[in-house]
Amino acid sequence: MYLVRRTYKTKPGEARRVASLVHKQVQIYHDAGHREEFRVAYNDRTCPGEQNIVVLEWETAAFQSPSRDGNNIPPAAMEAGAAYRPYIEETYIEFWELLTPGKILD
Repeated sequence: MYLVRRTYKTKPGEARRVASLVHKQVQIYHDAGHREEFRVAYNDRTCPGEQNIVVLEWETAAFQSPSRDGNNIPPAAMEAGAAYRPYIEETYIEFWELLTPGKILD
């Protein structure tokens, strides 16, 4: 199992807006069967730490390329993604292997 974390650095004061728009987009993917359960978090100057940040996380059993044969991305998801792009300064993605019970060393 893997944890996938996409982080968005937003323009100042736009983290909550971006978090809402990202959630809308990922819900479309989820409803279409393209994404597992997910969560979105943000810091729009309301918490200590780095500000103007949105974090999207989900767990998955395998990585799959979005440009794989037969993958039909819902057009509504693409439109939803376009809605938050003007508010983004940077984005990156991380992949983490989860320490599941079978992987724990004695």
